[in-house]
Amino acid sequence: MSVAQLGALRGAATEAVLKVRAMAAARAIGSNLAKNLREIRLHFCQTSPASQGARAFVEQYYVPLKKANPEFPILIRECSGVQPKLWARYAFGKERSVALDNMNAEQVAKELEKVASLKP
Repeated sequence: MSVAQLGALRGAATEAVLKVRAMAAARAIGSNLAKNLREIRLHFCQTSPASQGARAFVEQYYVPLKKANPEFPILIRECSGVQPKLWARYAFGKERSVALDNMNAEQVAKELEKVASLKP
């Protein structure tokens, strides 16, 4: 096997591990999502380095989260130059926001888990 083939194999294995982690995290978050929350919104920039983790979170976690919660509103808002933020809306219109600057996808997932477990 050539070095290029080994590199491609390693890349595919890493991608598979990330997908499995994302599905497991989505299941863990998903069980609490609709219990306390009414809606989540992610605001981020399409190009800014500070928003990279929020973009990666959407790529890795959105589909498993949505599959686990098909009726739950998960809104993605892209806007040039905006600070990456997670907004959580609870009952009676109460909202909380968390800044996601320079976080990676796993850190964004942890923040979502935190806001999902909070009671308004």
